[in-house]
Formats: sequence, C-alpha cells, structure tokens
Amino acid sequence: MVIGGRAIGIAHPPFIVAELSANHGGSLARALAVIEAAKAAGADAVKLQTYTADTMTIDHDGPDFRINGGLWDGRRLYELYEEAHTPWDWHAALFAKGRELGIPVFSTPFDGSAVDFLETLDPPAYKLASFELLDLPLLRRIAATKRPVIMSTGMATPEEIAESVEAFRTAGGRALILLHCVSGYPTPPEQSNLRRIPELAKQFDCPVGLSDHTLGTEVAIASVALGACVIEKHFTLARADGGPDSAFSLEPDELRALVRGVRTAFEALGSGATERAEVEKGSLVFRRSIYVVRDIGAGEPLTADNLRIIRPGFGLPPREFEKVLGRKARRALVRGTALTWDAVE
Repeated sequence: MVIGGRAIGIAHPPFIVAELSANHGGSLARALAVIEAAKAAGADAVKLQTYTADTMTIDHDGPDFRINGGLWDGRRLYELYEEAHTPWDWHAALFAKGRELGIPVFSTPFDGSAVDFLETLDPPAYKLASFELLDLPLLRRIAATKRPVIMSTGMATPEEIAESVEAFRTAGGRALILLHCVSGYPTPPEQSNLRRIPELAKQFDCPVGLSDHTLGTEVAIASVALGACVIEKHFTLARADGGPDSAFSLEPDELRALVRGVRTAFEALGSGATERAEVEKGSLVFRRSIYVVRDIGAGEPLTADNLRIIRPGFGLPPREFEKVLGRKARRALVRGTALTWDAVE
C-alpha cells in the first residue's frame, strides 16, 4: 500500500493522518493554515471531508433529524452539516497547498457526486467513513477508481465488515486499509478495544490502523504495539476556537507529541529476533563469572573456599562452577584472577 509515495504496512512507521473535518471554522485561510500546521508537526497526510448538507440529509425539523444526546445534543442534522462541511470550491486550493508543502491531501466522499468531484483533483487515496461502511453503492463507486482506500469500521459487526470488504474487492478494489474505530465523540479510552487491531489484520489480510477519537495521544501510541499501520486523529489549530469537532481534536503541540510517540513506539517494536541488542554488548562484563578469591598453588584443588561466583564477567560462566570444583589448578593462581579452562587440569 502506497499513498503519496509513502509505503504503509507493518514494516514501515505508522502513517499519521491529520483530519481537518470541521476545524476550518468556515475560513479557507484557516483550512490552509491547518494543513501547514499538520505538515510542521510531522503528519504524513491531511484528510478532508467532501459533502454538503444537501448530500448528507434533508432540511427537516422532525425529531428524526434532530440529535438527541452527546456532543451535538439538540442540533438539527442539516444545520450541523451546513456548518461543518468543507466548501467544494476550496478543495482545489487545499490539494494545491498539500502539493506545495509535500504532504498528501485526500478526502472522505459521502456520496457518488463527491467521488466524481474528487476524481477531477486526482486524489492519492480515498477514505470511507464508518457511518458509510454499509453504503455498498458508494463503496463500489470508490472501488472502481482503483485508488487506495482506507475504510473505517466503527459500529460495524464482523459480518458487516466482511460484507463491505467483499463488496470492495469484488468491485475491483485493490489496496485496502481497515481502521479499527469506535464511533464515540469523544471515546473513553477503556472502550477503545485495541486488541481488535490484530484480529482485523488476521481476518482480512490487509494493513490495519486506528481512527482514534479519544482525548490525548496515549491510546493512539499504544495501538502501534498491536500493529496499527495508520493513525488518524482530528486536528485543529486551537480547541478554544470551537467548532463541531474541536473538543476531541489535537492541537499542534499534541500532534507533534503524537508523531514523536508513534515513531518511538514503532522503533521500540524491533524485529522480534533473539540476537543480543547492540546496546547490551557493553554490559556483558558486568555479568557474574568464576574468580579466584584466595591464592591457589599449582596442583591444588579448586574449592568453594578459593573460588566464588562474582562480578565482573571475564571468567568462566556460573554454570561451570560445579564442574570445576574438585579439579586441580594447572598453574599458580593469585586472588582476583578470572578462572579460565586453561588454568584447570
């Protein structure tokens, strides 16, 4: 899997995606500044969302169209999406800013018209949102582009995920990344269930990452130890500026800390091989070994009184202690001599 020239998989550092979402605050200048800040913080890509209020829902006042509970309690769907959407006439400038800075910009389309529009911008990849996972016509339309696809799995049952993956692959989809996701805004860390990451990778034979809606960076960093190849976090210039997604978005210093923590966690994984770490080699001398602790004449027996297992580690290893007891010294040995086989008859 390659996005924007960057290889993604368990052999590579996790691919960190900064999600713009509604954090542009209705300002193109701010949206451009978010991309610049994401690049400066070390993110690997920036993701947009491509929809309008009319492509997401209808303008209706009925109870079905009003949010009950949670972060957006009482908001009408249409009004929320009208505020949060990224105007389509901004997209070209946002993609261009990414190319200028050398950071890939791609998007989540929410219907077929958004896919058709994004195709005119030659995106490096697509993201399918958790809430659209079961929209198989949309999924097939995205798959038909043959571009890499990142698919979030929030709320989905294993059977629903399997259905969507099969639909994607049957429709000609190629490179696929699944994101484990808990669609709570924000998500309590104890409900993150990160152990699903290796299970998804095993079941669907593809890279798996995390779309993280917890506060802070700890959960995302921890996911690396379970094989997360992609980390997606909402990103804003300042939570205090407000907006529909600001409460669970990272600020620039936090994104920088996330990038640093994820890279360190990845490096710490190593290869799993059993060879001694390079940094350990200098410590070998501090192991215990067998030393002469009383002067021993040539031909005298080696005993527990004139030998001990002590530090440093230049003598025979402790496992040889019982083997040398009762044998005789080949030559005179002075106190403080590391015992070696050539000194033993």
